[in-house]
Amino acid sequence: MLHNSCSLLHTCTSRRHVRRWFLPMDNITIARLLDETAALLEIDAADPFRIRSYRRAAEAVEQQTTQLVTLAEDPKQLLAIAGIGKGMASNIVDIVNTGTLPLREELLTRYKPSMLELLRLPGMGPKTVALIWSALQVADIDALEEAAKAGHLNKLPRMGEKFTTKLLKGIEDYRKNSSRFRVDHAHEHAERISALIREFPGIDEITPAGSLRRGRETVGDLDLLVTGPACEPNVVAAAVEHVANLPLIDKLLARGQNKVSFTLRNQLQVDVRLLPRASYGAALQYFTGSKMHNVALRQRAIKRGLTLNEYALLRVEDNTIVAAETEEAIYRALDLDYIPPELRENGGELEAAAAHTLPQLITLTDIRGDLHMHTVETDGSNTIREMAEAAADRGLKYIAITDHSKNLAMTNGMDDKRALAHIRRIREIDAEMNGRIRILAGVEVDILGEGELDLSDETLAEMDVVVASVHSRFDQPIEQMTERILRAMENPNVDILGHPTGRKVLKRDPYALHIDTVLKRAAELGVAVEHNASPARSDLTDLHLRLAREHGCRIAVNTDAHSTGELDQIRFGITQLRRAWLTAPDVLNTLPTAEALLAQLRR
Repeated sequence: MLHNSCSLLHTCTSRRHVRRWFLPMDNITIARLLDETAALLEIDAADPFRIRSYRRAAEAVEQQTTQLVTLAEDPKQLLAIAGIGKGMASNIVDIVNTGTLPLREELLTRYKPSMLELLRLPGMGPKTVALIWSALQVADIDALEEAAKAGHLNKLPRMGEKFTTKLLKGIEDYRKNSSRFRVDHAHEHAERISALIREFPGIDEITPAGSLRRGRETVGDLDLLVTGPACEPNVVAAAVEHVANLPLIDKLLARGQNKVSFTLRNQLQVDVRLLPRASYGAALQYFTGSKMHNVALRQRAIKRGLTLNEYALLRVEDNTIVAAETEEAIYRALDLDYIPPELRENGGELEAAAAHTLPQLITLTDIRGDLHMHTVETDGSNTIREMAEAAADRGLKYIAITDHSKNLAMTNGMDDKRALAHIRRIREIDAEMNGRIRILAGVEVDILGEGELDLSDETLAEMDVVVASVHSRFDQPIEQMTERILRAMENPNVDILGHPTGRKVLKRDPYALHIDTVLKRAAELGVAVEHNASPARSDLTDLHLRLAREHGCRIAVNTDAHSTGELDQIRFGITQLRRAWLTAPDVLNTLPTAEALLAQLRR
């Protein structure tokens, strides 16, 4: 069946849009189709139980490590997955076999596919989308924007001028960010695509290039460089054919002698280049960028009678190859120390490499602890013990459990009484760990509207670690927000300022804040500033982190994990610290023991 499908594909490659529904799907796509069906059912005012069954199934599918396409031939294996019943197993088989779901298609004909895009806007849940459709027959972003500007939404229930203003800003942000993808999502796609490419014999190495390799918080497209015996010029055609027929391709854009370009179903464009080993280093350097770093590097080459391109570093006078196989050889031939990809932004890295003054950047192995995470006490998915065990398994020596305070009602935040009881439970489990890992008692306390903290000083004084964060009233004017945070930091119990600018990558801009003023005062008070490693936040930015170090701030990198799996997001935080030129001594939680850390905290 797959062979026949691929034959059909070969007859269609000249078309601009090649549908791939007949090829197998990955778990993320299956989960998305189930979740979209749930959203459409909610728009349709369907039975809530039925809606929940699709949502539960989507969550279950997304968490599976085994690709469900391998289980679909035996639906009994699907039934072994929690959250998948007989009917849902049948739906998954339909998706795997046909690329779609009959119910979803039926609902899309009743409404419109563009409605799914409306759900990505702030405040536009299924019920709101359904209301706007029913009242105004609006089903796409352009029509929604027109209706909002004309004031038509103001006449509908639960929608007024404030809602309309927020919605218009959300539409503006969505259009600005819709072609960008968070770094963790890009990594996931890169790993899935690479795994499929490796199924072809003779593939040795696959390396993401571009902004993903440099560690930018978002990427616009994905560059993958592939090498191995299968990529040599005389045999590469077969490997190109393999890549052009990967099952997760939505639209095949181009297929050349050694390059394949395509988009995924989420519109992420992927460029795969299959290269001989002899030129792999030059290509990796060139396609990693950044553009300005490469311009500066080429200028340096020209001054030395050399020319640098994606194939090699060449001597101009006789066109002989000076270096090509590795990046290290190229930088060495230009009298430079090797420059890590994260620093290649033309921000002084070439000068430092020439002077042999590049810093020894922090690495994942330098991290000894994590000082911000949540448990089932508030909005986490795991217990204190489970978080501690998972952290110990990852080699950490200490963690701080920092559940939410009461102001964040949606997270079941703790009042003073619960917080004190939580401290006691943390200390009991810490004792039971028998030194395998140290568990510190902490809290993420809300900074309220005027800078007060959400728990009493007496309760906060009992904590080992207090992280203070803003979670509300993001629309305060810049002077008021700055004063609010400064006042909070004056409280002697505050050890760490959590996710200091409040932004969410591609979803929410930072609140207005005089960040320079805040960082200076934090340094004076001894309050550490957090880099929140969650790719959804990545806060502080790399530029703010450099500023924090210049001011002498203590810096902590934390995951803000709400489950054991999210502890692995620390790697994204490390990448941002490296982009900020930070070293291990710049970061608090590289200290070897909990005792050493506590001695360096403000208290």
